Amino acid sequence: MTAFPSSHPAGLLRPALGLALITLLVAGLGYALLATGLGRVLFPVQAQGSLLERDGRIVGSSLVGQPFVGARWFVSRPSAAGDDPMAMAGSNLARGNPALQAEIAAARQAVAAREGVAAADVPDELITRSGSGIDPHIGPAAARVQVARVAAARGLDPARLQALVDAHTEGPTFGLFGAARVNVLALNLALDAQAQVDGAQ
Repeated sequence: MTAFPSSHPAGLLRPALGLALITLLVAGLGYALLATGLGRVLFPVQAQGSLLERDGRIVGSSLVGQPFVGARWFVSRPSAAGDDPMAMAGSNLARGNPALQAEIAAARQAVAAREGVAAADVPDELITRSGSGIDPHIGPAAARVQVARVAAARGLDPARLQALVDAHTEGPTFGLFGAARVNVLALNLALDAQAQVDGAQ
């Protein structure tokens, strides 16, 4: 007579648990370790959070925006999340919402006064919040409009400061995706580093 596997629940439980355990180890632990290991080897900076240092101390990540206050700094986009990665969000106000339009109009006038330019010359990204709330970049035009203010506050030649902005302007990813952009934290760190070099001379 042909012997058939037991259909009793106890007889089916062991292979089911064994398959579940193997799947967990291979698809859960094994894949995670492989992906993490490859990430550390192929993209060591990104795998560690794209951290930026100054004087041997971590001051932030190139992926997360930070608020800068004062005339000596370039500022990034407004944030509905307070630049908090744990509270990433936009304003959730519809484009046609009168409250949003009023906020934008007031912000445009404030930025124009701060930068000493006409309201029409204020780039939109300096008065509108990003969807994530932690956008670390601004466009070249948004950086350019701040050059005169920062140069005056630091006693720098505006042309020299613009050259620093140009040096920190990144092109589209792979030359195809997105637009040219400036990482505000990296630019401000470079500005401080340049000030230290100038002070040592």
